[in-house]
Amino acid sequence: MKIAVIALGKIGLPLAVQFASKGHEVTGVDVNADTVAAVNAAREPFPGEAGLQQGLELTVGAGRLRATTDYAEAIPNADAVVIVVPLFVDQDARPDFGWMDSATRSIAEHLTPGTLVTYETTLPVGTTRTRWKPMLEEVSGLTEGRDFHLVFSPERVLTGRVFADLRKYPKLVGGLSADGAETAVRFYEQVLDFDDRPDLARGNGVWDLGSAEAAEMAKLAETTYRDVNIGLANQFAQYAATAGIDIYQVIEASNSQPYSHIHRPGIAVGGHCIPVYPRLYLWNDPAATIVRAAREANAGMPDYTVGLLEGVHGSLQGQRVVVLGAAYRGGVKETAFSGVFGTVESLTRRGADVRVHDPLYTDDELTRLGFTPYALGDEAEAVVIQADHAEYRTVGASDIPGVRTVVDGRRISNADAWPNAAYRVIGIA
Repeated sequence: MKIAVIALGKIGLPLAVQFASKGHEVTGVDVNADTVAAVNAAREPFPGEAGLQQGLELTVGAGRLRATTDYAEAIPNADAVVIVVPLFVDQDARPDFGWMDSATRSIAEHLTPGTLVTYETTLPVGTTRTRWKPMLEEVSGLTEGRDFHLVFSPERVLTGRVFADLRKYPKLVGGLSADGAETAVRFYEQVLDFDDRPDLARGNGVWDLGSAEAAEMAKLAETTYRDVNIGLANQFAQYAATAGIDIYQVIEASNSQPYSHIHRPGIAVGGHCIPVYPRLYLWNDPAATIVRAAREANAGMPDYTVGLLEGVHGSLQGQRVVVLGAAYRGGVKETAFSGVFGTVESLTRRGADVRVHDPLYTDDELTRLGFTPYALGDEAEAVVIQADHAEYRTVGASDIPGVRTVVDGRRISNADAWPNAAYRVIGIA
C-alpha cells in the first residue's frame, strides 16, 4: 500500500515507521524542514522513543519511508492518509483547530478517489462528521462514501513506548459508513501487529465501534477517567496528610481488591493528553461537573505543593528553591503542560529565587523555557521534586548543599537522602 502520514511528531513518526516496517510505501509530511531532513537521514529528531532509531535505519534504508514538506508528493493516489496533527485548546478550554484545518485543506487539495482518510488526533465528539467531512468534500470536490472513506481511529499510545503500546491495545475505529469502517479495519490489520490478549472478550485486534462519534468518545472517556481518578487521589492525599495517614498505604490497601483502581497522587498532571482531553469532553458536555472539579483539583496541585513547602520551611522570600524536573514525566523530554510551570510561578509569587534542573535539558534549553538553570553542587535552601526522573532517586543533600526543606511531589526520593532537612511527600503527614 501507499500510505501518507501527516505530522511526524512523537506519535506520527513512530506510526510511519510501524507502517513501513510492514512492507508498505510510506511518505511522511511535516511542516518542519529540520524534522523532514532528520527523517530522510534516518536520524531520530527527538530522543526517548524506544526502537525509533533502529526503525528509522531499517525503513529509510530500505527505501520504504521518506519525508517531505509537500502534500503534493504524498497525497495523490495514496491508499490511506493518516492524520496525527496536534489539536490544542485555548485558555478558555475551547478547541483550536488551526493546524488541523490547514492540514485538512492541504490534504483535500490533493485527494484522489479510492483513498481512506483516518484521523488519529483526539477530537471532540462529532468533529469527524461535522467538520472534516464537509471540509474534505468542499475542497476536493469528491464525495465521502463514494469517492473516499473517512474514519476516526484514536491513537492510544504513550510516548516513549509507542511501538509496545501499538501491539498491546486494541485499535479502535469508527466510520461514517459501514463500508468505510470495514475499509479501516482491513487497513489497520495490515499495518499493525498485536500481542495476544486473552483477557479481552473481543480479542486484541481492530475494533469497529459502529460510528465515528463512538470512537471519538472512547478516547475522551479513557483519558478523562484518568484525570478524574488522579483528582480523587489528590483530594484523598490532601485529607490524609491532615489526618496523619499515609495515603500510599491506603491506596495499596484499597487496590488489593478487584473493584478499586485508585491512581497515585502527585504534584501535577502533565503531557499532551490528560490535561487537555477532559477539556475537550467539557466542550461537548459542559454539565459534566465531576470532570470539571477533577480538572480544577489537578490544576491546583503545583500551588498546593508549594504551600506545603512554605508551611514547613517558613517564608520563601529570598530563599533559593530548586525545582528538580522540567519534564512532565520521568525519562521523557517533553514539557507540555508540565507541572514545572505552575510550580515556578507559585514559588515566584512567594518571592523565592527559583532555579530549575533537569538531566534531559541543557542550560540553554532551560533558559529558552523561561527558567534559571541550576547545577547540582550549588547551594540552595529548599527543593521541590517535580519530575520522577530515575536520576533523582540518588540525588540527596550532598548534591544540594544547604538544603533545609524538601517536598517530594513524586515520592521518588526518601528521607534518608536528606538527613539534615525536613522531608515531606504529598499525601503523608
